[in-house]
Amino acid sequence: MDELELLKKQWQRQEQDLPHLSYDQLYKILLKKSSSIVKWIFMISIGEILLWTALALLVPDSSSKFTDRVGLQNIMTIANVLYYLIFITFIYLFYKNYRKISTTDSAKELMENILRTRKTVKYFIAYNIIGISIIMLGLNIYYFFNQDILFETIVKNEGMNKDQFLIIFFTTQLVVAILLIGGIWVFYRIIYGILLRRLNRNYKELEKIEV
Repeated sequence: MDELELLKKQWQRQEQDLPHLSYDQLYKILLKKSSSIVKWIFMISIGEILLWTALALLVPDSSSKFTDRVGLQNIMTIANVLYYLIFITFIYLFYKNYRKISTTDSAKELMENILRTRKTVKYFIAYNIIGISIIMLGLNIYYFFNQDILFETIVKNEGMNKDQFLIIFFTTQLVVAILLIGGIWVFYRIIYGILLRRLNRNYKELEKIEV
């Protein structure tokens, strides 16, 4: 008997000694892992809205007074209410996805729920990034068409002319917008990206056991 045959026999013996998980055991493991991931998505989204609320409460009175002076108080109130309503809707959808996955009865249904959860998370990320981008753009368009009010409200130094002020102001706004949107995108890419990749691995494992 040559060395190749000996190696084959040795490998077969080792393979027989390894524990083999049944379909039900594999499914239960993947169900538990998927349920845990979706639960984390739900909890992180709650943490996120609490963080935004805490930051909103820390905004100084001078900022609220400025918003009122330039005529944006009502618009910002409506925008904030809509933002929170949609955000809370996504939290509800995350909870609903978690409940569905936790009570799934088959691998096929679990795969469908994983796809649904991934789609919801992607919509959530898109909503936040696009929503903040639109708000920032809308604010600056409003400021541009109300330059006199903006200049009179902010400028205390009589030595600065209007053109200088507008260049500095809109350049600062652009930098802040890029940093804010970029920071949010990186946060979502890291946190939700990790969870979505884990869900995707579970989905691929389910595909294998369904074949």
